Amino acid sequence: MTNTYIPAAPIPLTLIADDQPDVATALRLLLRGAGFQTEAVSSPADVLEAIQQREFDLVLMDLNYARDTTSGQEGLDLITNIRKVDSTLPVVVLTGWGTVELAVEAMHRGVHDFVQKPWDNPTLLETVKTQIELGRQRRQQLHLEAESLNANKRLERELADAEEIQRALLPKHLPELPGLDVAVAWHPARVVGGDYFDVLQPAAGKTAFCIADAAGKGMPAALLMSNMQAVLRSFATETSSPAELCGRVNHVVCENIVANRFISCFYGVLDNQDKRFIYTNAGHYPPMLVRNGRCSRLEGSGAVFGVFPDENYQQHETQLQSGDWVVLFTDGVTEATNSAGDEFGEARLQELLVQGSSLSAEHVREEIITAVTEFSEGKFYDDVTLVLFKIK
Repeated sequence: MTNTYIPAAPIPLTLIADDQPDVATALRLLLRGAGFQTEAVSSPADVLEAIQQREFDLVLMDLNYARDTTSGQEGLDLITNIRKVDSTLPVVVLTGWGTVELAVEAMHRGVHDFVQKPWDNPTLLETVKTQIELGRQRRQQLHLEAESLNANKRLERELADAEEIQRALLPKHLPELPGLDVAVAWHPARVVGGDYFDVLQPAAGKTAFCIADAAGKGMPAALLMSNMQAVLRSFATETSSPAELCGRVNHVVCENIVANRFISCFYGVLDNQDKRFIYTNAGHYPPMLVRNGRCSRLEGSGAVFGVFPDENYQQHETQLQSGDWVVLFTDGVTEATNSAGDEFGEARLQELLVQGSSLSAEHVREEIITAVTEFSEGKFYDDVTLVLFKIK
């Protein structure tokens, strides 16, 4: 049998405040006999000094002292001052001059219970025991709330740091791309997200466009995506074709990924001179191609990253021409939902692209993000990412 050690609660310490020595002595004997620790003082000033120096479980105090033996005002003022020093400390008033009005005023100032002299020993002991237990429970609750608040603040700081780091991993400025009009958008559903985009120049006269989406949301997806982003950038060289790059990235991701996680990715390289666009799609939404008022898809797809380490990716090619739009997006765009549960859908996205085909890339991006935001009433349940470019 396994014995679980549970530390005993510390012996309660009660501060007795009464200017009559015989009363203080009687109370100390009574409480000590019941297993309580005690300390006695005889004036309001001594009470305040004591609670500032030690932590007590309870103050058992008289309302009347030598300076004011009948009104109880001196005791009422002491209660107020105790509350200023320690708002959680239980206070039980013990007085021979009690009235209903005095009791009510004492309660308003923070007294937890009220016992008249001469006291009944069992009743007094039960009152002291009850208030000590309630006081400990209040302090424990406040301690837990403070710990929770501190933990939340730490988490907020860590998430803010994570967001800053993730944004630093994304392109801060798009490269100057003669003959192209490019715009991007990245809106994580939470502080950090699992979407990734990039616009690279792996070689002179070449521009690479990438978009990816890690399964899941928040920090787990962001960590997974940061790993893939580092690998992809290291492999995006002049000699790597889209198919070769995706194969190498997938192999590394498969070695590092956990179960039930994967990444979809689209990677394409544009020849800036002859406008040939060579691409590989690893399980991502096929990008849209808008030409002459019609919208089609860049077909061809392979397995997502992180499932089949030896996947043999294929690459495809399309010849672009002046006026063409290519739009890469994540499912956070088309699967954004409204309050009725309807999705934004691909038809709405295609309509916006066709209507805006004569506008700038930045203008079209804003039109799409505004439409998705209004449709979903500003509530993004998934990361929203766009990469769109137009051949001038």
